[in-house]
Amino acid sequence: MDDRVGGGRGRLFGAAFQAEFAELVAWRRDVRRFRAGPVPDSTLERLFELAALAPSVGNCQPTRFVTVDDEARRAAVRANFEAANAEALGAYAGERAKLYVSLKLEGLKEAAAQVAVFCDEATGQGHGLGARTMPETRRYSTVCALHTFWLAARAHGLGVGWVSILDPSRLAETLEVPSAWTFIAYLCVGWPEEEHLTPDLERAGWQTRLPHPVLQR
Repeated sequence: MDDRVGGGRGRLFGAAFQAEFAELVAWRRDVRRFRAGPVPDSTLERLFELAALAPSVGNCQPTRFVTVDDEARRAAVRANFEAANAEALGAYAGERAKLYVSLKLEGLKEAAAQVAVFCDEATGQGHGLGARTMPETRRYSTVCALHTFWLAARAHGLGVGWVSILDPSRLAETLEVPSAWTFIAYLCVGWPEEEHLTPDLERAGWQTRLPHPVLQR
């Protein structure tokens, strides 16, 4: 079967695939509860390969994935989170503070695999194309790779939790990464203990999902 459309201008994905893709996007949840079981190295490697196909400004490919397997470093990351989480709690009061305390905000003790995501701000790849007036597009490119990784993980039955309540500079010291790397995210990856179509924060009453705003000019 010819998979091209319009004289070879592009790959045509059928209605069945489109429906499955919509389901994949809907089921891409931020997972915080993981059951026991290792994530095979071959699976992680495949996820990194797929993430490398994400768009990046000027083809600069600035994303740097750092797997964190060492238990001492993992313990340091947990301590980092606990300190940042305690500080974050101080920004809330009353019922909102009580609700904050009740939230499950990380899976650092349970997740079989942990991956820190950085953006290499000094990469020579791409020769600065598209980033001279907006250098922050390198970080946006890293987020695109992160999201591709996340969708790929979901397609392989894995859950991903994005931990952002961390001190970036302290984390960079813990992982001993180059100074030109900007911390973007810390991902907990593993087999979900439970799965829900509705986001945890929405089910907990923290924030409901708003319709996407579309403006016309």
